[in-house]
Amino acid sequence: MSEQVAYVSTYLPQRCGIATYTYHLRQGVQKAKRDALDDPVVVIKDKDTVYPNDPFSDWAIEKENRAAYACVAEKLNQSSVKVVSLQHEFGIFGGNAGAYILDFVRALKKPLVTTFHTVFKMPQEPYASIQRELAQRSARIVVMNHKAISYLKNSFHIPEDKIVFIPHGTPTPDLRKRNTFREQVGWTDRKVIMTFGFLSRNKGIEAVLRALPKVIKKVPNALYVIIGQTHPNVKRQEGETYRNELKTFIDQHQLQNHVQMIDAFMTEDDLVHYITACDLYITPYPGMDQITSGTLAYAIGLGRPVLTTPYRYAQDLLKDNKELFVAYHDQAGWIEKIDTLLVHDKLRASYQAKMAQIGLPMSWPQVGKKYRQVFLEAIQNVLRSGVEPIAKTQN
Repeated sequence: MSEQVAYVSTYLPQRCGIATYTYHLRQGVQKAKRDALDDPVVVIKDKDTVYPNDPFSDWAIEKENRAAYACVAEKLNQSSVKVVSLQHEFGIFGGNAGAYILDFVRALKKPLVTTFHTVFKMPQEPYASIQRELAQRSARIVVMNHKAISYLKNSFHIPEDKIVFIPHGTPTPDLRKRNTFREQVGWTDRKVIMTFGFLSRNKGIEAVLRALPKVIKKVPNALYVIIGQTHPNVKRQEGETYRNELKTFIDQHQLQNHVQMIDAFMTEDDLVHYITACDLYITPYPGMDQITSGTLAYAIGLGRPVLTTPYRYAQDLLKDNKELFVAYHDQAGWIEKIDTLLVHDKLRASYQAKMAQIGLPMSWPQVGKKYRQVFLEAIQNVLRSGVEPIAKTQN
């Protein structure tokens, strides 16, 4: 069966985690299908991004152009597309809390598979009513955290058999060029700790910086690498205030030789090289509600030892390795665990093997196969039922 899938999402070259996710998902599903049929992308266009001329432009939706949402849904209804994959994050669609996407799903008559990149334990308005309707109108719902299944069931009374867990996709690890890249960036004789992502206060970088002066007393060659540009929304609101605060702390504690801040947007290849080259990956997020983290997924998928605060995604992914959790404010805990993992090479190697094992089912080829199966089930369910796949909104 050769099924054509349409993806509704942000897309490259937009600098957005959902855009990157959709790009790799589309590739993974194409490979799983083993055919040359191009799957279109309904690109939710951001006004600040310059998009190349390509076949996707016929399907594009300007984010704040409300009329376009229903219009493109009607085009899909008349197309050869068999199933629609909606990558949902509230902030990427137009309207209050992304409400314009409801115009799209209300007009759509193709089977809809929705991936929720955010799921709240106790959803509030305006998010709750939007997510409820999206869930009702979807043939299948995909989540990347087992906890999200119970959240959706309890909040919206979604049948469990409608919800599918598929892990966040990751690149396939390749350690052959690790030493070469470490040499290129000057890390050959360093024990490298890393945090990656758009810089903002919710990254918790200061938790690691506060621990670093005592860490380097035991590990004098420790280097903390912080990679990422300031988040665009943060930059609009407060400029580089947070980055400058971090730099001031570094200067005040004479950490210039032990911290490297790389203010750049990484290509996928660059990101894989940097993560593969580090010795210890850390996500010190102060907020506990984060349901997914692409950076933690990538680090584990690439077989890196990790330390993290116990936010919801970390709890799900590392449920059998709770010794890798450190509370955000536990400075002594950060010092002890960073010291231990950097000093003891055999222990770090054992965690590298554990992370690689956890990451095996997370590779993009495996994720692509799982998504393809979900798409096929959504199509077949509609064929068996002989009715439109859109559930009526409950008042």
